[in-house]
Amino acid sequence: MLRILTARLRQGHRTIGYPDAPPVLPDRYRGLPVVNAAKCDDGCAKCAQACPTGAIDRRKGTLSLDMGKCLFCAACVEDCPAGAISFTSEHRMAVRNRADLIVSDRVSAMAAALDEKSRRLFGRSLKLRQVSAGGCNACEADLNVLSTVVYDLSRFGIQFVASPRHADGVVVTGPVTANMKQALLETYEAVPAPKIVIAVGACAISGGPYIGHPECGGGAAEWLPVDLFVPGCPPHPITILDGLLRLLGRMDDGVKAKGDRAG
Repeated sequence: MLRILTARLRQGHRTIGYPDAPPVLPDRYRGLPVVNAAKCDDGCAKCAQACPTGAIDRRKGTLSLDMGKCLFCAACVEDCPAGAISFTSEHRMAVRNRADLIVSDRVSAMAAALDEKSRRLFGRSLKLRQVSAGGCNACEADLNVLSTVVYDLSRFGIQFVASPRHADGVVVTGPVTANMKQALLETYEAVPAPKIVIAVGACAISGGPYIGHPECGGGAAEWLPVDLFVPGCPPHPITILDGLLRLLGRMDDGVKAKGDRAG
């Protein structure tokens, strides 16, 4: 027992300082994409041709990228001769509206908080039931990581629970395969009202690499009213955490480290 206590003291404090301090992300991390249509050659469509999910819309004079479909594989960056698309280290990508996942020359939006009544209900204690609706386990793994000592999701009053009847909402991962559709709908129905739905990852938002497959849907929003979209393949745990805190109105945008990315 003494050895265990000594080892624990040597380890020190392991929980990250976010959101009070900026997150430390690896150099190879790919965050918010940036597009610059002015760099494009009107006759070139190499970026769109390279995209495996059709996330890039290349029309004459315009260029946009759908983060809801994007796998963050950077094939578009590698194939674009003009460098019109790049990925930044910006982790704040979760949004409330599906349309806000379309990145163009305009400044991207960030997730807005729930209404005041919902924040009073969920702001200090939010219980979530996670449903893997055909996921590959990548998004599921990053959600699981949030409960470890490094991220310590419970310090914000947010926890994953085993039963939907004990939950305030559902977190969906995966493209919602035909075999999981009924299970997802029954889980949602079992959650007491009012309730929220969070779609995590490209598959849950749009179908991801399975878009158009006859055995998969086009994401959770085809079946459920989604309140928060967290893009990525998979999203970094920090991106998920940031989205959850913004949904609950727990982020102070007056602080540079946690504020408006347009600033």
